[in-house]
Amino acid sequence: MARLAGTPVFDPAGDQIGRVRDVVVGLRIGRRPNVHGFVVEVQPRRRVFLPITRVRRIEAGSVVFTGKLNMRRFEQRVTETLVIGEMLDLAVHLGEQPMTVYDVAMEEVTPSTWQITKVALYKGRRREPRIVDWGEVTGFDTLQRDQGAAGLIAAFESLRAADMASALHDLPSKRRIEIARALNDTRLADVLEELPPDDQIGILGTLDPERAADVLEEMGPDDAADLLHDLPDEQAARLLALMEPGEAAPVRRLLTYPETSAGGVMTSEPVILPPTATVAEALAHIRQQDLSPAIACQVYVTRPPTETPTGTYLGVSHFQRLLREPPSTLLGRVLDPSIDPIKPEFTLHEVTYYLANYNLVAAPVVDELGRLVGAVTVDDVLDHILPEDWRERPDRDD
Repeated sequence: MARLAGTPVFDPAGDQIGRVRDVVVGLRIGRRPNVHGFVVEVQPRRRVFLPITRVRRIEAGSVVFTGKLNMRRFEQRVTETLVIGEMLDLAVHLGEQPMTVYDVAMEEVTPSTWQITKVALYKGRRREPRIVDWGEVTGFDTLQRDQGAAGLIAAFESLRAADMASALHDLPSKRRIEIARALNDTRLADVLEELPPDDQIGILGTLDPERAADVLEEMGPDDAADLLHDLPDEQAARLLALMEPGEAAPVRRLLTYPETSAGGVMTSEPVILPPTATVAEALAHIRQQDLSPAIACQVYVTRPPTETPTGTYLGVSHFQRLLREPPSTLLGRVLDPSIDPIKPEFTLHEVTYYLANYNLVAAPVVDELGRLVGAVTVDDVLDHILPEDWRERPDRDD
């Protein structure tokens, strides 16, 4: 059942409507649990319930259902258990032997009636599963202080950071913190960037200060600055002091700007090259996988140095223009003269108007000395103008 995480869900017409995020079951004393249905995530990041009675086929890489899907947000009942979110990594017993749940299997026992029939267990550090019948295992109904996280992380491994953040947000607080603390620094940083501020603060507060500083170093400077803005001043100052000086410097600069200004929401690490660089070099830079589409859409050209704050800002080269030019062309010859930079003190309203008026997804931010200090992207703006609870996915009839 762990393999179902992220599986596409298709309606009777063959259109994909979402992805499986979990499986809902009802535990029963002395009997196999019944499968109630799937938690399906549909856009925009809303979790709904798909009854198992509506499921017609479960195949490798797809779940197909019939009928209509109720779009009301899924709410877990007290009598229900989530397989992926709550069962994986449980400490249970096979007879007198302590074991850990690696996975569980479900089977259609009668038409449209599915039950959990098998459990895959492992012991110790050697993750070689042993598959047994459900009835041979005890301990699923026991509240545990430290459940572990390896199995759930493996189930979520293929998810994008935003999807994993959504999955974590819907887990119980204790379980969410267990998973977050078990992630490596880079993955946790990516997930934190996608979580609501309350979740960010809650998770960061459970880490020891040295690890919290390491995670902040892995975050984009703008996201790290936003998170530090939400922390008490004393805690933020302590974490900044623990960060490597080179990593902390751009974050400190961003913290000097008002939070709702262009300087406060910009990224300080756009793609920057000198005018003597070639189109081929520019394309190689924006091809980097870790760049977001908004950052990779254009290259900013400045005099050396090319790290913010840079030398004199010269202009911007758009991705589409770069594709039309010979690879040996110098960037200084393909600048867009129509794009004027914005100032760090611009308000969010002014930035929004600027991007909308000129149909841009990013804009250069230049200080009073003519130096490029960063770039504001449309996703930076959206993060700040959307309601704080936009990730909560309220019901449409609210």
